Amino acid sequence: MGILFVLFLVVLVGEGYLILAFAAALGGWNTVGLIVLTSMVGAVLVRREGLSVLRRAQESLDRGQIPTNELINGVLLLVAAALILTPGFFTAGVGLLLLFPPTRAVVREVLKHRFAGRVKAAGTFRGPGVRFGQWTDVSATDITNAGEAGYGDGSGSAIELGAVSEEDAGPDDDSSDAGPGRR
Repeated sequence: MGILFVLFLVVLVGEGYLILAFAAALGGWNTVGLIVLTSMVGAVLVRREGLSVLRRAQESLDRGQIPTNELINGVLLLVAAALILTPGFFTAGVGLLLLFPPTRAVVREVLKHRFAGRVKAAGTFRGPGVRFGQWTDVSATDITNAGEAGYGDGSGSAIELGAVSEEDAGPDDDSSDAGPGRR
């Protein structure tokens, strides 16, 4: 958390310095106009690239493939949009770099490599209060028989997933809460 705070401060000071340098060279109103112009052009480019990524994701889904690259591109475009719409020249420049497919592809591959390494090292995904193992048997062909998929918890045994009956569900924890008007 501390490194992000330091990075935020460095970017903030750098942006201030760049804005003052441009204002000294071009004049205050010209600098403001340039900042607004970069934001407007960036927003149009983000929209165009976003629609292109959405189209490619739809094509992947139509072919029956998971649109992994398109999803990562979509996240990178959201980051690019946030950077472009932030007033400043450094953030707009980084955002514009993320808009171009060649540089976005490099960043995407670096991210994929980093996450693949983390998943390989851990073997499972662990989040706060959640532990996901590996799929051991996937025999589901559509959503109507998705309960046939087996799920392993890393211990070597598979747990059968299926519908939970009323008897197995147990008492509803939410019904015991005394809310407004309930006692």
